[in-house]
Amino acid sequence: MKMTLLYILLAALFTACGSTGGTSATNDATADTVAAATRLPFDADGALELTRQQCDFGPRVPGTPAHAKCADWLVATLQASCDTVMVQGATVQTARSGKVGIKNIVGAINPEASQRLLLLAHWDTRPWADNDPDEANHNKPVMGANDGASGVGVLLQLARQLKADRPALGIDILLVDAEDMGVNENEESWALGTQYWANHPHVEGYKALFGILLDMVGAADATFTREYYSVQNASGFVDLVWRNAAGSHFINSQGGAITDDHLFVNRAGIPCIDIIDMRSDSETGFCPEWHTVSDTMDAISVATLGEVGQTLLNVIADIER
Repeated sequence: MKMTLLYILLAALFTACGSTGGTSATNDATADTVAAATRLPFDADGALELTRQQCDFGPRVPGTPAHAKCADWLVATLQASCDTVMVQGATVQTARSGKVGIKNIVGAINPEASQRLLLLAHWDTRPWADNDPDEANHNKPVMGANDGASGVGVLLQLARQLKADRPALGIDILLVDAEDMGVNENEESWALGTQYWANHPHVEGYKALFGILLDMVGAADATFTREYYSVQNASGFVDLVWRNAAGSHFINSQGGAITDDHLFVNRAGIPCIDIIDMRSDSETGFCPEWHTVSDTMDAISVATLGEVGQTLLNVIADIER
């Protein structure tokens, strides 16, 4: 993903004018009420372990043995929790690496249900640590504990729990590939797996109530603000998610604009929002480990994973009420 220059402009605008929910309010009281209505609390330790297991394969760069091995593991892990699992294989043209083979992996819970919620995260990792402060690392791959594995870890743990505590709602867990092979000069070079899925959905005519993208959801000091394109395309669903937010990492204020997987889901006609760690005090707009060799398990907080996972459970409970 990349941050656009809208971030600074938006921050100034909403500081001056105020946002619909206030610039620094959190949702702790509402979250406590909603959390009490869920059936099982989210297992953050399980999500942490599933995040670690992805990193044990090494960087999951498309075209590498680690990528192939992790794909097999993801399929098997989803098969243990979901009713159906589908793998989309494709070849895509990248900006720097030529053509590469990719795999999108989709796990469906209650595939017969007409009302569906789409949950997605990218599982690949960036081939180049081009934001690392040490230029010697710029051609090294990124481990992607936060940028990739954290969102996938939360979704895999969620699938496990929904198998035991089954919702009536249909849930589709979409793990997309080749999100992180883009270059800043070309917006279309990002989220290649999602672009493929948007043009070739796993179910013909696929529709969902809305989608939630998880990206970089594991840092101890994460800040999840209301991402610009999410508000533009799905403001009511942003309100729904932030109303159900399960902790102080969810900040009820306007954030920046991100070119990320959700942008292409929205273009495909499904309202989709992005829960992503954005930093207004950072030169890049992201956490210091972003696109560096420091994006390892040392950067992951079990508490943050727990807040994000519990928020998803709260949202599902709210939709079903």
